Amino acid sequence: MTGIWGIVNVTPDSFSDGGRYLDVDRAVAHGLRLRAEGAAVLDVGGESTRPGAERVGADVEQQRVIPVIEQLTAAGVPVSIDTLSAETAVAAVRAGARIVNDVSGGLADPEMRAAVAESGADFAIGHWRGFSDDMYANAEYRRVAREVAGELQERISEAASSGIAPSRLIVDPGIGFAKTGTQNWDVLRGLDEIVALGPRVLVGTSRKRFLAERLRQESDIEVSEARRDLATAVTSALAARAGVWAVRVHDVAATRDALAIAHAWEG
Repeated sequence: MTGIWGIVNVTPDSFSDGGRYLDVDRAVAHGLRLRAEGAAVLDVGGESTRPGAERVGADVEQQRVIPVIEQLTAAGVPVSIDTLSAETAVAAVRAGARIVNDVSGGLADPEMRAAVAESGADFAIGHWRGFSDDMYANAEYRRVAREVAGELQERISEAASSGIAPSRLIVDPGIGFAKTGTQNWDVLRGLDEIVALGPRVLVGTSRKRFLAERLRQESDIEVSEARRDLATAVTSALAARAGVWAVRVHDVAATRDALAIAHAWEG
């Protein structure tokens, strides 16, 4: 059955829940609640990757995430560190994280692949074409799903050259990263090309702008979080039917129920 990663943003500026869990105790309590609702992994991040987000230093990032990781792993919860920084990745693995989730696939920090190889952690490689402040300038594709798969294959080869075994790799098509709304839908329709690469596939659509764009009506000032969560659950269930290994979401309970129905449909 497709697994669920629960999102724990220890940030003041994430696009959906920035500031809610900046306090360590609140972040840990939120993580434990997501775990109880069915999250197999908690993905803890201390730097927002929303469009236009400013970078933060590794020291600030670690002040935010390391205490949370230590408490969650002490409670027996599998944790992933969502980071672009090799330094933070190493500190997080020392604190108990089992997976390094780098949305840049190792491109943002040239030390990342070697750091992950030495750490022994699994490595989630995202499709990425630049930092948040200018990534949409790079959203030019001819056949987007095929090009995303090709670039992920390059990241897989680079990871292997750095000493990371294929069994430790996870690939993520990077929904929302350097992709327009239409391109995101094209990637999701072409998930079979991503699955065919071989490594486990992680997909994250949670609450993202392209969902709100599809849901928005003329009378809407904004699309509510609850409506985005419902759309996330639907896209996660469809991704599960396409063969992905896990989905990354804010609302674990809704996605758990959607996946249960999708898997029942499949028999």
